[in-house]
Amino acid sequence: MEPLVSVIVPVFNVKDYLDQCLESIVAQTYTHLEILVVDDGSNDGSGDMCDQWAKRDQRIRVLHQANGGLSAARNAALDVMQGEMVTMVDSDDVLRPTAIKVMIEAMGKSQASIVVGDYTPFDDHGTPIWPNQGEQPMPIRIPQHRAIRRIFYQQGLTHSAWGRLYDASLFEGIRYPVGQNYEDLAIIYPLMLKCGRVAKINYTLYGYRQRQGSILGAFSAKRADVLDVCEGLEKHVEQRDQRYLKAVRSRLLSAYFNILLLSNQDKATDHRALQDRCWQGIKRLRWGCLFDKNVRPKNKSGILASLLGRGFLCNVVGRHYQPKA
Repeated sequence: MEPLVSVIVPVFNVKDYLDQCLESIVAQTYTHLEILVVDDGSNDGSGDMCDQWAKRDQRIRVLHQANGGLSAARNAALDVMQGEMVTMVDSDDVLRPTAIKVMIEAMGKSQASIVVGDYTPFDDHGTPIWPNQGEQPMPIRIPQHRAIRRIFYQQGLTHSAWGRLYDASLFEGIRYPVGQNYEDLAIIYPLMLKCGRVAKINYTLYGYRQRQGSILGAFSAKRADVLDVCEGLEKHVEQRDQRYLKAVRSRLLSAYFNILLLSNQDKATDHRALQDRCWQGIKRLRWGCLFDKNVRPKNKSGILASLLGRGFLCNVVGRHYQPKA
């Protein structure tokens, strides 16, 4: 019998995009699905739209709750899911029609606990153009230790919750931290420690919507949560498993650069204490990362710029900085 796949969709005030998202899920060529749609206190009519979709497709189950954020919504679904496998879809994004089928087949072929596909960005009110037409490539099997390093060195594996299929047992005892941004980065390490192998498919399965005014392109104090997450990871691996310390420090350095340069672009608010924290972190990590052959070129360029001083880094390099870390 085909395994049941739980599809978790957190929803908060996305009425302009929700139909497109849910249509892409119910139209999957793999049909043995449990679709858990969590209305996280929407006040724009999205909750009613969820209920209407549940009437149209019996596989959809709607959970309504007071607004608690993305982590709380995902956790609510994880607490009640019944699938043997689980995938996350953000409610403004879409799946390729064959996405779940491709990931299911890859998991069977590779005997991996997590399968990761490629994604493609698309415009705010557009539709994704799916590349890689034709036969799907064989999944690439990546051992646990190598996958962890690739995630933290930012070498083609991301920490994103979406765009992948998980063995549901990985989430036993693991939940997203409520009230914290970068929640997916916070739990990727404990998930990976339970995962013997990752399978990577070089095939585009997920459409990531680039919304105008999204958090990626704007700075707020909550973005600095990434520093708390990465610094916590550094302390954890320093004390318990130093095999991954250099990789985690590379990711932490990316976070310091990202927050320093973005906060410097926000001239309306004084972020001096936060910027001092980032600068001290850059100085602490830069020499170790500069001579680490696995650190990505973007970080090494930032290190070299930092050697010319904080002013040069912020005002010359930061003038053209785009948030892609």
